[in-house]
Amino acid sequence: MMTADPETTPPALPPAPPPARSPLSLGELLEAMRPGEGDTHVSVGDVLNRIGDQSFAAVILVPAIVLVSPISGIPGSPTIGALITMLVSIQALLGRRHLWLPGFLRRRGVSAKKMTKAIDWLSKPAGWMDRHSSGRLKLLSSRALRPFAFAAVTLIALSWPFLEILPFVTSFFAGAVAMMMFGVMTRDGIYLLAGYTQAGLVTLALISIWSGLI
Repeated sequence: MMTADPETTPPALPPAPPPARSPLSLGELLEAMRPGEGDTHVSVGDVLNRIGDQSFAAVILVPAIVLVSPISGIPGSPTIGALITMLVSIQALLGRRHLWLPGFLRRRGVSAKKMTKAIDWLSKPAGWMDRHSSGRLKLLSSRALRPFAFAAVTLIALSWPFLEILPFVTSFFAGAVAMMMFGVMTRDGIYLLAGYTQAGLVTLALISIWSGLI
């Protein structure tokens, strides 16, 4: 009987990574953002590899969720979040099938410890939103009206770098973006309406404060 020569037997290939899968809920998205065992750092590219490059709403949700969490206090986070959000939303408006991000944005990330803390902090509200979402007011999330959501998100994100000295304001705007994109992802127009309303109220509050200062 012939046996394989151990010196010529090729080494076993490492297991293939699991295929990317677009999340269908906030809970699934948070788990895709969760660091793997032994990870010390989680980058934007790591998350994209897990959720794929076709779910534009889910990708925009990533920086929005981060900016709602305690991670929003990290200097530069609103500006990086704005760049990612605007690039992805503009590509969605242009009708691209696959999104693209430059390497310097894909390499941006946070420590695994901070990401885990943020995910744990967001788990309860995310679970509540998942349980209370359904296909309501589907017209608002239809293909015809979806561009309005991406256009609104682009305009909102445009303000984040200028509001970086006001992290709480950025978090309120990020919360509005998160609700809009969650509404698009789950085809729930109620969340889209809630996001539009919150963005409008925050904008009015800023205008009122600014008018009072001048």
